[in-house]
Formats: sequence, structure tokens, C-alpha cells
Amino acid sequence: MKKIIVRLLLTLFIMGAGNARAADSLSISLAPEQANPPSPQMGDWLKFHSVIENPGTQTAHGVVTWISLVQVDPGHEQPVDLEDWSAHKAVTQAILQPGQKVNVDWPMRLIQAGAYRVVISAVDRETGHVMTSPFVDFQVRRKPVVESGRILPVAFGVPVLVLGMIAWRRYRRSTAV
Repeated sequence: MKKIIVRLLLTLFIMGAGNARAADSLSISLAPEQANPPSPQMGDWLKFHSVIENPGTQTAHGVVTWISLVQVDPGHEQPVDLEDWSAHKAVTQAILQPGQKVNVDWPMRLIQAGAYRVVISAVDRETGHVMTSPFVDFQVRRKPVVESGRILPVAFGVPVLVLGMIAWRRYRRSTAV
């Protein structure tokens, strides 16, 4: 009977210690910047602002924070490679003291139209637990990549220029004789 009570107390102690350490985990907030366009389209820049805070009583060492982007269009759900989107990959903080906050801005160039969800994740070296911010959803409108106002002058102008050069050379040859 004593062994069972000792095991039970030991289990409760270990669980309590684990929960106390979990309570010391990082806190992450995420919000779009107020200057973002109200209805962004392809080619625009968005900026997201996050605050990584250590609300606990223990110092966090080796904190790595990164941004993730997921396309959530029905039938096209997939993670997005941020290399094309010109976003920061990760931010590191060697030491985050109790009560200390780190502000990070995450600029992102919008490459493709669709519905997206962005989240900030962080991990510290000692706990190894991944903490995440709330999700922020946004919609990117399609922007015509090829505009007829820019293409038609080139499409008609280049052949006319080439034909004009050929005609000019023939005219010069015929007058030189």
C-alpha cells in the first residue's frame, strides 16, 4: 500500500513539475499591420507584427521564431514555400528573460491569389515544445499579370519596326546603284 501511495505522489509531483514548466512557456501574439491594404492583391506587400513574450519565471535560451503560411483554398490546401514570397525565414533570440518581450515584423510580398492563413511558431532550446500564435487569415485578389495596354504596343510595334528597317535597307540599296 505504501508503495502505491509513494508512486502516486511521485507521479503527481512529476506531472506538477511538468505543468509548472509548461506554464513558463512563451506567449506569442500576431496581428496584421494597420497600414496593410484593405483588400490586398498579387504584388502588394503585407506586414504582420508579432510579440514573443516570456511570461514565466525562468529564462528561455536559444529561442527560434519563424513564420508559416498555408494556402486554405478548398481543394488546394497546402503549405507555401516562403522563398518566393520574400518573407523572413526565422528570427533567433539567444536569451529571453522572464517578462521580456521581442517585437518582430514579418513583411511578405503576395505572389499568388487565394485564401491564406499565417501563424508564428517558436521553440526554445530547453523545453523543445513548439508554441504558436493565433492564426491570421487573409485573402489575396488576382491581379492581371498581362495588361493589354502594355502588350499591344509591343506586339504591333516590333513587327512594324522590323518591316520598316527592311524596307529602309532595300530603299538605300536601290538608290545606291
